[in-house]
Amino acid sequence: MKNLLNDRPWLIYVMLALATSSWGSAFIAGSYATEDFSPTVVAFFRFFFAFVLLIPVMLVMDKGSRRPKGKEWWLVGLLGLTGIALYNIAFFVATRDAPIVKSSLFIASNPILIAVLSGIFLKEAITKRNVIGLVLALTGAAIIITEGQFQQVVEAGLAPIDLVLLFAVVCWALYSVLGKVALRKFSSITATTYAVGIGTLMLFPFVFFETSVVEIQQASLLTWGSILHMSVIVSVLSFIMYYQGIKMIGAARASIFINFMPLSAVI
Repeated sequence: MKNLLNDRPWLIYVMLALATSSWGSAFIAGSYATEDFSPTVVAFFRFFFAFVLLIPVMLVMDKGSRRPKGKEWWLVGLLGLTGIALYNIAFFVATRDAPIVKSSLFIASNPILIAVLSGIFLKEAITKRNVIGLVLALTGAAIIITEGQFQQVVEAGLAPIDLVLLFAVVCWALYSVLGKVALRKFSSITATTYAVGIGTLMLFPFVFFETSVVEIQQASLLTWGSILHMSVIVSVLSFIMYYQGIKMIGAARASIFINFMPLSAVI
């Protein structure tokens, strides 16, 4: 796959566009799933099923590749904490309580924070062209998402849920930057599998406190279908593609494609 991407660089951009566009569907799937389960329980089942799928994929496609050891467990642990556990708890709270327009606007600001953090911690160059591109992308996303009524969103002011959305943005930015560090040591499949596995373990205790066997049995087919969609498409396939994109072109440039997520969510 790496050789194919090297020979055809445009495939990297197509791959990143498809990955981040699929994330937009998680807003809709998440809103359905949180009708039967709490945000933390939805996050757990999403990544539990994803982890079950990722293990054989890693063992077959990444056989013999390097695995975490020693202090590297802290790195994959932070990936699981920021990008899997904390981000998804905040994300599913937002899909339940915040308007999709507002959630989308917050997520659209993510590339700017990722670019800043990448410049500070990874020493990735931030050129004038990068800045102009980020500003134009955010402006365009804001106009389309709000249908040109951005002033009404500003006049609505800040609400408590906005702090949850801001927290989600910060968690994803940290996950993206840490992911770049992890990809210097591991393949995208290995990094994703270990991050998802550790994040799932962190979410597991919440299941005992926030749901019951009866609630699980009574959950609708729409809820389980939404969770499986987020597990297979939004988590497994898109996470691997996003990580591979970060490895090929860097976290700052790859993050620009996050603007596809709010657009696809609104559509």
